[in-house]
Amino acid sequence: QVQLVESGGGLVQPGGSLRLSCAASGIRFSSYAMGWYRQAPGKQRELVATISSGGNTNSADSVKGRFTISRDNAKNTLYLQMDSLKPEDAAVYYCRATSYPTDYWGRGTQVTVSS
Repeated sequence: QVQLVESGGGLVQPGGSLRLSCAASGIRFSSYAMGWYRQAPGKQRELVATISSGGNTNSADSVKGRFTISRDNAKNTLYLQMDSLKPEDAAVYYCRATSYPTDYWGRGTQVTVSS
């Protein structure tokens, strides 16, 4: 059974940092492209950052220079380091694993940015 379990969300003040983790099981993690997505209330889910199986990364313009995606294949874990957080970064953050034709999502972790 495939599981993607996000953790690390919470309440942080503007300018603060959080590190999200996504623990994967039931897949050959190293073969999967991984990504972080987010969805704020009333908005569509949007891409935050992705990392290929080979380690190539891509991120949305809105988070460039502030968020860093990484993976540890030995631990089957995906990370998102979020620095200089802004109120507009508040959302539910989801982990995604893709390897055609399979596509898996986690249940999300809430990030709240407020003073």
